[in-house]
Amino acid sequence: MNFMKAHQCYDAIPTSSKLVVFDTTLQVKKAFLAMVANGVRAAPLWNSKEQCFVGMLTITDFINILHRYYTSPMVQIYELEKHRIETWREIYLQDSFKKLVSISPNDSLFDAVYSLIQNKIHRLPVIDPISGNVLYVLTHKRILKYFHLFASKLPKPSFMKKTLEELAIGTYKDVAVIEETSSVYEALGIFVARRVSALPVVNKLGKVVNLYSRFDAINLAAQKAYNNLDVSVRESLQQRWHCFESVLKCYAHETLEVIIERLVKHEVLMQASSAIPEGQRAATWGKNGS
Repeated sequence: MNFMKAHQCYDAIPTSSKLVVFDTTLQVKKAFLAMVANGVRAAPLWNSKEQCFVGMLTITDFINILHRYYTSPMVQIYELEKHRIETWREIYLQDSFKKLVSISPNDSLFDAVYSLIQNKIHRLPVIDPISGNVLYVLTHKRILKYFHLFASKLPKPSFMKKTLEELAIGTYKDVAVIEETSSVYEALGIFVARRVSALPVVNKLGKVVNLYSRFDAINLAAQKAYNNLDVSVRESLQQRWHCFESVLKCYAHETLEVIIERLVKHEVLMQASSAIPEGQRAATWGKNGS
């Protein structure tokens, strides 16, 4: 805690990074294609009329739209891409989009972590209070990586040597999964209902064979495949654009120190799994998960 309070958000910003910003007048189709092309999961939204940042465009927005209107006779999905971002926000996302939450580069990392948890968000724009420019978008993964970089120089807390089971970290009951034969539409429904970032894909024996993430869903925009969400998850993953090397696992008997090392090394985000290899409780991570 003292470490987080002693370091500013500016300290965690990498020397070189990619930042994608969209004007709210941009067409939705172009925005999501740009997200896929740049490998980003969210982008700050700039309102030219108000001359300020008004929110974030995320993969969650895309998933909410697809799930809400795919079976609706009132709306043709293919027509949605013709709309501007501002139209989506005002008409289709009026019940789900949130007011922009941001932080100053001079605020502490402790404040950033608190804001992420308090507001139940995954991304926190760092905005310069003088220029009003977005400098970076902080995430849990970036903060964890920054902490890991300095961990070797700091006395390690005792809890780092404790196991996941001892710390009660992870989800071991009622884990959200998707069968590989289930439809993409069913997967989107679980994303919306359970508010998870990725789903372990299991075969008929219950074994984890892949991972379907929110970022996989946005590929539907690039492939213009959102008019056929009845296709199976297995078929959809065969068309995956980005690299997916394997499903990484961790076990309840492993220490937090070991797990953090693995997370940072492979640049993954956490997702619980229902698979129980060799009778042991386990949690899994998928590379490039959203």
